[in-house]
Amino acid sequence: MQISRDFISKLPKSELHVHLDGSIRLTTLIDLAKARGVSLPSFTVDGLKQLVFKDKYNDLGEYLVGFGYTTAVLQDEESLERVAYELAEDCTAEGIRYLEVRFAPQLHVSKQLPIANVLQAVDRGLSRYSSSFNSRLEVTNGSEPPFRFGIICCAMRMFNGNFSAYYNRFSNVHCFSPEKRLFGLASEELAMAAVKIRDDSGLPIVGFDLAGQEDGYPAGDHRSAYQYAHRHFMKKTVHAGEAYGPESIFQAITDLYADRIGHGFHLYSTDHIEHPGIQDKDRYVEELANFIADRRITLEVCLTSNCQTMPFLKSLEDHTLRKFLDSNLSISLCTDNRTVSNTTLTQEIELAVKHFKVDRKQLKNIIIYGFKRSFFPGSYPEKRAYVRRVIDYYEKLEREDLLNQGE
Repeated sequence: MQISRDFISKLPKSELHVHLDGSIRLTTLIDLAKARGVSLPSFTVDGLKQLVFKDKYNDLGEYLVGFGYTTAVLQDEESLERVAYELAEDCTAEGIRYLEVRFAPQLHVSKQLPIANVLQAVDRGLSRYSSSFNSRLEVTNGSEPPFRFGIICCAMRMFNGNFSAYYNRFSNVHCFSPEKRLFGLASEELAMAAVKIRDDSGLPIVGFDLAGQEDGYPAGDHRSAYQYAHRHFMKKTVHAGEAYGPESIFQAITDLYADRIGHGFHLYSTDHIEHPGIQDKDRYVEELANFIADRRITLEVCLTSNCQTMPFLKSLEDHTLRKFLDSNLSISLCTDNRTVSNTTLTQEIELAVKHFKVDRKQLKNIIIYGFKRSFFPGSYPEKRAYVRRVIDYYEKLEREDLLNQGE
């Protein structure tokens, strides 16, 4: 039975791993840059696609260049609100009904823009669009599930004075702290801010993340931040196994209490294991994968992004998604960065269907489990009721699609 792009696009989907600053519309980037005096390599969409936001990149460094331009225009409440609104609009246009937007608030903080205002601006954009979308008749009459969202705060594994005004001031204040302690302190500060703002204002800050350069900057440096988030019932995800091996994923789970793993590509890469105490590398990887499977720790898989940042991947078929599926791991297909990777969630799912022979049963499990493993901003009974509405709507669309195919 054929799984068409049109069917995938219509399906209710969750987007659990998408960066706000990597998903700005290029037309908006140009508008904001002109208004704020930010220099761009080109002020046309085609020019930016040719010079910065490409289909293919030579390495991770080239992939990250675009973020310097996007974060530069997102230094005020108006721009943050606008980009958040437009991201929600773009997502629902392809059937996404649950969205978790992640970004590093400390990249946008300044003397004129406190961290609470940063988070409130993003929430306003998402809430404004949510109110508009959910007032539609098909949502109010119960025939379709509403649009819901949450915000994930990203801490950075490392930073320097070029990252942002906030990190520059933070480094100056803690000028006698060793780097590793400095990075951990900044993460702990963010964790405390996220919890307080969530509790005081009711903002749907649903999760805590750790992003940035993985190799050489271990997750353990941020243990205190994650302990604080864990003690205050903040759900946790960690970028791990993207540029480093299984040990990074192990540390994310054991030291940072990760509920989900961002990417996890190198879960099975025994050649990336460096600890001399791990003698039987195959057994280590097998036990780690079994633990992840048993505890339903979800892997946020980003196919296009991985192919763009890992030059050694000569074809999509070389991606470890095949092993994830064969091991029955809990996965959620995600975009990572819609603009930087020039992709959509529909496209990511279509790639999985085409290149990894994902059938209808597997597709349904992947999509529904994305909703189940979300950091939903409500009570557990509310989440269950919401997921039930999603399943009912999914099955309705599936019946219609099979009928159209004559099944």
